Amino acid sequence: MGEALADPDPWHGFTGYVEAVCAMQAADRGFADVLTMTFPTARALEARRAESYNAFLELIARAKDSGHLREDFVPEDLVILQMANAGVIAAAGDAAPDTWRRLVGHVLRSYAASGAPLPALPEAPAPTALYRAMVRLSRTGPGTVQGGGLRS
Repeated sequence: MGEALADPDPWHGFTGYVEAVCAMQAADRGFADVLTMTFPTARALEARRAESYNAFLELIARAKDSGHLREDFVPEDLVILQMANAGVIAAAGDAAPDTWRRLVGHVLRSYAASGAPLPALPEAPAPTALYRAMVRLSRTGPGTVQGGGLRS
């Protein structure tokens, strides 16, 4: 978060932070769980979470003040993105492991205010990779969770 806030371009700091959080989620499927859970008895962890949340609010305010982040963006939108990203990560699995990048690229573009520089849109996964992911998903069934991801 410190790197995002230190970025002289608030929009770039914001998009970089969102991409980094989603990349961590893709690398460690338990990461999102930790972000969305509370640990009332772990005061140091809760204090760090509150500090991170307040820094995220500052990042949002700076990006909006730059005129590049849509005014209707709210912090909960990142949670929604993480839920969607978790689904894509789980569904695509090893068949199309970078599919999440395309989702995040599209979503970041949707967060952009009119006239904001649009982040690059990562390439779509190869049709054969998506097909393998869909076959894998059809064999396991949607929502079949085992060990933080879909069964393969």
